[in-house]
Amino acid sequence: MGAFDGLRAIVTGGASGIGLTTARLLAEQGAHVAVLDRDPLSDGDQGSGSALHGVQVDVSDNSATQDAVTAAIEHLGQLDVLVNNAGIGAQGGVEDNTDDEWHRVLDVNVIGMVRVTRAALPALRRSSAAAIVNTSSIAATAGLPQRVLYSASKGAVAAMTRAMAADLLPDGIRVNAVNPGTADTPWIGRLLARAEDPAAERAALEARQPHGRLVSPDEVAAAIAYLASPAAGSVTGVALAVDGGMEFLRLRPRS
Repeated sequence: MGAFDGLRAIVTGGASGIGLTTARLLAEQGAHVAVLDRDPLSDGDQGSGSALHGVQVDVSDNSATQDAVTAAIEHLGQLDVLVNNAGIGAQGGVEDNTDDEWHRVLDVNVIGMVRVTRAALPALRRSSAAAIVNTSSIAATAGLPQRVLYSASKGAVAAMTRAMAADLLPDGIRVNAVNPGTADTPWIGRLLARAEDPAAERAALEARQPHGRLVSPDEVAAAIAYLASPAAGSVTGVALAVDGGMEFLRLRPRS
């Protein structure tokens, strides 16, 4: 018996990275999963016999998002779990990003979650195992250099998660977040590829996490799956750090 047997889930931003790893894990544990993403699922993840169903959508488009969520729920037949993972990155200090960049990142990372959740709530309210998990970031709780815009968006996600948890608890819907540290994802890969010295930049990213390495997508997916599962029935309003101790630990420098 899988933890998600008989349950139906939507994962946004699920065509790559943490989202795809999460969608696959939920499917392995018995869920039927609809993946919402701007990019299509690969043929290997979608097709005859697959538990993943892809729906292409840009969550910055309200009408398209409503239609995509409706289509996903119609395909699944019901909805029990929503993983709000879609998001985009940004680099720079407070003076480096244009107004258009601020609007774009906040529109996708924050309002995109609102659009998806708003469309999913009627179905979630009919579930006896309803759960929402939002992907936030260590950037919501730690001051990272050259990440002002991204940090602002993820700080908003963290605050929104707590407020949603308070509002939706009477409806039987749990709402939590994960706060990954720097994860070994395609976005980080592209960031490293643009660095003057990719090896040195990777070493610096690894060194700032107390356990000395990047977080794996599998580790984040496992945390999301726990928070989304009936086993976490008494967990709501929590932001679970998956960051190698970066948020809370203050270790002495290694000699």
